[in-house]
Amino acid sequence: MNIWILAVIIMLIAFLMTMTGRGGGNFYMLALVLSDVSMNISASTGQFILMCSSLMATILFSKQKMNDWKLIILLGTLIFISALCGGFFGQYFNEKLLKGTFAVVMFLAALLMLRKPKKHLRSDHKWVISLKSKDEEYHINLLVTVPIVLLTGFISGMVGVSGGSFLVPLMLLTMNIPMHIAVGTSTALVTISAAAGFFGHLGAGIFNPHLAIPLALAGFIGGYFGAKKALKTKPKNLKYLFAGTQFIASIIMIINIIL
Repeated sequence: MNIWILAVIIMLIAFLMTMTGRGGGNFYMLALVLSDVSMNISASTGQFILMCSSLMATILFSKQKMNDWKLIILLGTLIFISALCGGFFGQYFNEKLLKGTFAVVMFLAALLMLRKPKKHLRSDHKWVISLKSKDEEYHINLLVTVPIVLLTGFISGMVGVSGGSFLVPLMLLTMNIPMHIAVGTSTALVTISAAAGFFGHLGAGIFNPHLAIPLALAGFIGGYFGAKKALKTKPKNLKYLFAGTQFIASIIMIINIIL
């Protein structure tokens, strides 16, 4: 596929996916793989695009106070380390296994988004911590959150997908965080995860700047307009957009593996 046609596709993906707090790493991967780019180069390129587009969205969301920096620091530390490891060790995994993991992650995330959030956790439990943002209190069960975030970061770095695929459902379903706050917080975490995953791939010598830089510029532009649109979109619509696009991408990837 012509690189400029691919750049337009990446721009549209960044626009749609930034609205849901994912950044679009899974769809960047899908577009690159279907363009016959090798899995490892697709992973490193996808992380680079994701890092650039998510950074732009994070800046815009921060100005609107759509994120919780205490939560970002807590989860970001965990996801940075695990994504860095995933990006470095991804080269040792079979390509078909990576594609299968990619498809399963997206499908499970879509199912999770259709579930109703649980009731608030009791804050007096020793494994539960409380955080506040915009006068709203969130309760986080560390026994559930820490393992999921570590696994999410590792898979994100290894496969080249955005951690938002699991982070947004995690925040909605286990912490009762409002959709807009979850989107803003997840976008900042996705930026951290993407940077860690990208530098892991870069450290392993897996990077094609001639492919990645033009596509990252397209992602940067798409991320800007996607973030702007998210500020005006109803939380309910963002949730359905998240689930719907996840289902589509996972099905397409499964078909690609079979064929």
